[in-house]
Amino acid sequence: MLHVELLTYTPDADKMVAAAAKLCYAKSDIDTLLQALTPEKTEKFLDMLSDLGHESPIEHASFTFGIEGVSRTLLAQITRHRIASFSVQSQRYVDKSNFTYILPPSIQAIPQAREEFIRAMEEDAEHYEHLREVLTEAHTERLIAEGHSPEEAGKAAQKMAGEDARFVLPGACDTRMIVTMNTRSLRHFFRLRCCERAQWEIRDLAWQMLALVKQACPILFKGAGPACLCGPCPEGKMCCGKSAQVRKRAKEL
Repeated sequence: MLHVELLTYTPDADKMVAAAAKLCYAKSDIDTLLQALTPEKTEKFLDMLSDLGHESPIEHASFTFGIEGVSRTLLAQITRHRIASFSVQSQRYVDKSNFTYILPPSIQAIPQAREEFIRAMEEDAEHYEHLREVLTEAHTERLIAEGHSPEEAGKAAQKMAGEDARFVLPGACDTRMIVTMNTRSLRHFFRLRCCERAQWEIRDLAWQMLALVKQACPILFKGAGPACLCGPCPEGKMCCGKSAQVRKRAKEL
């Protein structure tokens, strides 16, 4: 099951962004700028930045999330957001025997599809285990023949076996990651991934992340969300037709 936590973020993020933006036009030193920024002045200045569309200063604030219970399919999507840092559980070094998997709701809803899906996951797990056994045995024999002790050969062989056995693991296989993005990247991420046309899993993740950052820094993320919050849907003929519901959901966060 999807689980997201906001692990850490830039302290006094709103004030830091406001100070960074004001510095460009100020003669005073940084300490003086920071001391002059009351919460009211900070909010007013950040609202002005947003209205002007000046986004580079918000890059100074970053947010780090712990994400669990997502699929490797989601990993392939989220890493397309390149202005971010990712640390992901390795299938090369972590034994994924009896792996858990993400079951898409559309498959869950149809008994026949669910049965087929679970059978496929069980078969993948069996193939993974068998490949690890076969490869471990072969690598152990080779390493011993090359002069390694049985103990050394066995340990090395297990690691080598996992490296190639992982190729049969499915996209549904679960993973976990720690992700860091700055505010500008996050707002872009939300514009794309909170959209109803985004794939369901990354859309669910995006909405949960948005709720967390809006609670932590409501000023910086005022108006953040799918593109339809700020105007007409940019998808044109591909519009989901649910803009009113989406705007209501964002307002309730």
